[in-house]
Amino acid sequence: MSDLFTGTGIAHSIMVFALVIATGLWLGRFKVKGVSLGSTWILFVGIVVSHFGLRSDPATLAFVKDFGLILFVFSIGLQVGPGFFHSFKKGGVQLNLLALSMVLLAVLVTVLIHSLTGESLKTMTGVMSGAVTNTPGLGAAQQALSSAEESSLLASAYAVAYPLGVLGVIALIIVAKSFFRVDLDKEKAQLEEADSSEGGARRMHCQVVNPAIYGKTLKEVLDGSGIKFVISRLMRGQEMFIPGPDVVLQEGDKLLVVTSSHSVDNIRIIFGTEIQMHQEDWQRLDEHHVTRKLSITKSSITGKTLRQLNIRANFGVNVTRVIRAGMELVARPNLILQMGDTLQVVGTQSSIDDVAKIVGNKPSTLSKPNLVPIFFGIAVGIIFGSIPIAIPGMPSSVKLGLAGGPLIIAILLGHYAPKLKITTYTTVSANMMIREIGISLFMAAVGVGAGENFVSSILSGGYWWILYGLMITVIPVGLVILVARLALKLNFYQICGLVSGGTTDPAVLAFAQEMYGTDYPSVNYATVYPLTMFLRVLVAQVLVLLAL
Repeated sequence: MSDLFTGTGIAHSIMVFALVIATGLWLGRFKVKGVSLGSTWILFVGIVVSHFGLRSDPATLAFVKDFGLILFVFSIGLQVGPGFFHSFKKGGVQLNLLALSMVLLAVLVTVLIHSLTGESLKTMTGVMSGAVTNTPGLGAAQQALSSAEESSLLASAYAVAYPLGVLGVIALIIVAKSFFRVDLDKEKAQLEEADSSEGGARRMHCQVVNPAIYGKTLKEVLDGSGIKFVISRLMRGQEMFIPGPDVVLQEGDKLLVVTSSHSVDNIRIIFGTEIQMHQEDWQRLDEHHVTRKLSITKSSITGKTLRQLNIRANFGVNVTRVIRAGMELVARPNLILQMGDTLQVVGTQSSIDDVAKIVGNKPSTLSKPNLVPIFFGIAVGIIFGSIPIAIPGMPSSVKLGLAGGPLIIAILLGHYAPKLKITTYTTVSANMMIREIGISLFMAAVGVGAGENFVSSILSGGYWWILYGLMITVIPVGLVILVARLALKLNFYQICGLVSGGTTDPAVLAFAQEMYGTDYPSVNYATVYPLTMFLRVLVAQVLVLLAL
């Protein structure tokens, strides 16, 4: 029994991690003036218990830390993958330039401190890696050294700087929210409005008064316009019906149109005018048709388009929109469907029941996790992250590592899986569970690993490293936050994702999501993380090689 508390076996290590995580999460429930560090407490509990002798063997510690980080970034990648490239087009270049500035400013502050204080550049590289919470950068720097003693010194400097590297960024986010007087509801509404205006579905009512389309079929109008829209219902006099592609449009026809928000003006031009009607007006006259939502729960539907299902022709049911991850999309014919999508349909009850059999419509089956693509994706991500990337002039190659590789593969999987007929659907709760377990294991391992030499490093002169690390953390991040908000007018949630990704700090992302109650920062985190990870690893190796 005593070995359970004093030994180094597997049972001992699991017990230590369980106690650290449970205690850290319990402490995270408490708030001071409305602010809580959340799961970041796990890191500090780990440092404390490690200092007093509760530790894990190095091999187990390394495994838990890396596996936890992989689970965290992979779940983030799967979550943001479907909208990643859309987000990158909207502001990814700008965000990555800001992240690049953050990296270069950290290097500049590191070199300046080295020049002004005479502190070894090798040691300062360890301090910088801790200050920006970049473990792969530390590993890359250690690999460039031949001396085990110097490698250990880098690890000590990293451990001393790491806690304030986390706390410093969190503090800056809290200060920025107060300084800029951020209204969280307003910021969230702006992002939701932007998402809606880009691709969300919008209902509008039109009357056909454009002579150019009199006598044309709906298919001719649709094909000739190049605009994405769906005619949900057509009213001609007192008659109402769901129009098929061969319906000939006549003057005065009233149409219930579903289209994307940015196509509204074009729809007005095509049909001639927008009229004031309410949904109730259609429902009052439409006694035979009902509106329902059907869940796609058959994996065989993944990868198929609405045109291939041919629901309107086969069943007389009109798909007006597709709801994916909470976002309403226009049900265009070439839209690729995937398991977990929700179809909003209009038709007779019996016809809709027939469509339900085709798509499954058994939401309870979605609760069963689909683990094959997840673990296969992790395996591919690890292989991808281990591929050496040769940089001219560098004596050794650079790798994306165990975090960068799985993240990129998860993003690609989340985006391209439906086209490849691969089902990657997981419920929001399942994704959140994987993510929380991953970040908890990661922070517990970092804390337990740093605690052994934490106090001794500080007492032997490492207290200066705390100040140096704080400067490397605060100055670059603070300047980038000011530029992002004042000059570029970025949303507060975008800034949270930018600084957490720019410092490659999953703990800060977890804090922002937990504290401010939204997943919006995740998209921006994933947008800048791959490039930032690559640059952090690269500059760490460059600084060490310059010091040799």
